[in-house]
Amino acid sequence: MDRLEKNNIVQEVKDSFLEYSMSVIVARALPDLRDGLKPVHRRILYSMYESGYTPDKPHKKSARIVGDVMGKYHPHGDSSIYEAMVRMAQDFSYRYMLVDGHGNFGNIEGYGAAAMRYTESRLAKISLELLRNINKDTVDFVPNFDESEREPEVLPSRFPNILVNGTTGIAVGMATNIPPHNLGEVIDGCVAYIDNPDIELDELMQHIKGPDFPTGAIILGNSGIRKAYETGRGSITIRSKATIEEEHGRQQIIIDEVPYGVNTLELKNKVAELVHNKTIEGIADYHSDLKNGIKITITLKRDANAQVVLNKLYKHTSFQTTYGIIFLMLDQGVPKTLGLKDIISKYIEYQKEVIIRRTKFDLDVAEKRVHILEGLKIALDNIDAVIKVIRGSNSDDEARSGLMNGFKLTEIQANAILEMRLRRLTGLEREKIENELNELLKTIDELKAILASDEKILEVIKNELLEIKQKYGDERRTNIDMTAIEYIEDESLIPEEDIIINLTKNGYIKRLRTDTYKTQNRGGVGIKGMSTNEEDFVEHLITMNTHDYILFFSNRGRVYRMKGYEIPEFSRQSKGLPIINLLPLEKDENISSIISIKRDDDFTKYLMFATKNGIVKRTPIEEFDNIRKGGKIAIVLKENDELISLKSTFGKN
Repeated sequence: MDRLEKNNIVQEVKDSFLEYSMSVIVARALPDLRDGLKPVHRRILYSMYESGYTPDKPHKKSARIVGDVMGKYHPHGDSSIYEAMVRMAQDFSYRYMLVDGHGNFGNIEGYGAAAMRYTESRLAKISLELLRNINKDTVDFVPNFDESEREPEVLPSRFPNILVNGTTGIAVGMATNIPPHNLGEVIDGCVAYIDNPDIELDELMQHIKGPDFPTGAIILGNSGIRKAYETGRGSITIRSKATIEEEHGRQQIIIDEVPYGVNTLELKNKVAELVHNKTIEGIADYHSDLKNGIKITITLKRDANAQVVLNKLYKHTSFQTTYGIIFLMLDQGVPKTLGLKDIISKYIEYQKEVIIRRTKFDLDVAEKRVHILEGLKIALDNIDAVIKVIRGSNSDDEARSGLMNGFKLTEIQANAILEMRLRRLTGLEREKIENELNELLKTIDELKAILASDEKILEVIKNELLEIKQKYGDERRTNIDMTAIEYIEDESLIPEEDIIINLTKNGYIKRLRTDTYKTQNRGGVGIKGMSTNEEDFVEHLITMNTHDYILFFSNRGRVYRMKGYEIPEFSRQSKGLPIINLLPLEKDENISSIISIKRDDDFTKYLMFATKNGIVKRTPIEEFDNIRKGGKIAIVLKENDELISLKSTFGKN
């Protein structure tokens, strides 16, 4: 009874849950800002490095690596370690793979890797940059779970892995979702920050344009990217890269890049389900090939409109997805949501610490070596006397004391002389010692100069980052489609310019700059303004500003609204884009009139409508100020009636 204590159960649960949640947050689910790794990934990479499974050595059985990691550093299930290692070896999961896998490591269709007893692994070359200088006291080491080994608290991470490979994790009450980026772009951003610590976000985004996923695809617009970079949270829309081709008289949709994280087998099943339920009509066959990257071929029925089918695929399947960016990470052990500039600034501060610690280590090694070489030089200058002292001594200790007293040497120098081989007495060896001493003295001056100057430390970081970029940098895989302006909220990013909008009878629309049609003199032969299909022609043509509104009125009496810059720009020779890509038109619905509404327009007060059956009406322009993406009813039509045309008026025309 004496050992019983009364506790408040509510407080006990609170305390226990807080301890558990902090353990999950710090020791499992969230990456460290400095090296971008969770503990399990860090332990895998360090264990492989320590065991010598480097890129220049043969692959080793994955089971052996998992056993090492579990026995020494990570006392959890072997499957969690192996799964983490497998992801680091998948070219569709990591932008820059950290493990070089040999064997079946799964595929994008969701099939898992072979058992660890079948596969083999070693470190990828780029992983050595995460571990570079780890043996030069650049990071702190802490005891492992049973205090029988020591493991690094964090890796030196000579490139910003937190941004380059990103990560996903769910902790208690919080989650992180950091997208991968292009190595070259991130390093350029770091260099720009080093050159100008007061750099603005827009300038930084000139270098780091946005996420760069291993599976490529297209990001629509950049407003979500900017918001994430500014606040640490944002959402982007990723769309598959698709082309429409014709084969044996049938149209095919070819998709060779899908959004990041999409399982292509689940995607195939979803398409089959939509076809079965008749949500999407017009698909005759679906075939996927993963031999050389991804290639999904969707064959259409003869009467199907490829663009309409593709739009429905984007709408109903993972061919278009939303990716929520959350830059949540551990900063000095505390979970924080940070913007892009803060991440780079804190990473550079960490690299300064790594370089200072490395330089101090190199300086200490160089000074110790100089100390020994100076002792050897003294011995060589007085070689006969040194030999006499050693020969006259009865023991090592007596010889050591004799040398220390006779030539004012330290114990370290005396030991080095006693261990010196006879061949070092030659003239050539003596010259080598003097040359090494001179080189080391120069190195010491350089190392001291680095430690004395913040600018020189930053210069070292900058040069070493640029070396990594030169070695491992590659082209961007994910395109950012700036014509998908409906996703851009910041209009200040869009230049104001005069444009021409063309719309053909068959519904192809495009935007051109007015300077496309240059003034021609007498004898001019004209220029082609647009390519069209047979029996198609330009039906509507208006001039406007990119920031003006354009209203589209359909034969069904509905109105849709867009800004001028939201119409994609095409070349003079192009026929443009089917308007069904931009507006949610129904079957047999087409655009009968378009009209531009200029800002501060005093002329347009009303719109006058005329229908096929002779109905007319006049409506104030203010009624079209708020129009949703799905459109708005502009005129209610009777059966078998259609909207033919409309004109703008100020009421007294």
